[in-house]
Amino acid sequence: MTDKQVDWNLLTLVGADRAGIVARVTRVLYGLGCHLGEASMIRLGGNFTIMLMVSAARPNADILAALAPVAAELELRVHLDAMSGGLHQHLLPNLQVRVTGADRAGIVADVTEILAAQGFNILELESDVAGDRDRPVYIMNIQGYSDHTIESLADALAPLSERGVAVDVAPVDVLIG
Repeated sequence: MTDKQVDWNLLTLVGADRAGIVARVTRVLYGLGCHLGEASMIRLGGNFTIMLMVSAARPNADILAALAPVAAELELRVHLDAMSGGLHQHLLPNLQVRVTGADRAGIVADVTEILAAQGFNILELESDVAGDRDRPVYIMNIQGYSDHTIESLADALAPLSERGVAVDVAPVDVLIG
């Protein structure tokens, strides 16, 4: 099956993190004859989130009905939407931006506004709060694509250091083949 023949849907599931979620969900999808595409699965604040491209030669209502018992048992919220696009239709990241600083409101907005103004296309963003309740440290890793040089992006982000935010821009090594 070629990607041009496939109608993809975005399946999203969210619930309390526990062992076996991925196995149970993907077993149901396999049993329906679904094809799985790109996926992102991650723990966020004690919850587990799945975003998964799914294609099947059956109505979306059938997919949702088959997932309903597993979703109910594991207390997962399920959402299924038709999506445009398909596999292999994205840029590969060429730059990584690592941000650390005392946790405060606005760090993500500050960094991403500067990157957007530089034409940086964010392809993946992960963040965490480390430290302790009295001294939280915000850590953010961003991978993306830009035609700008590392130096020009670093210069654009440099003013953030005056606000206690450290930013490092580095190339992404992409191994293909």
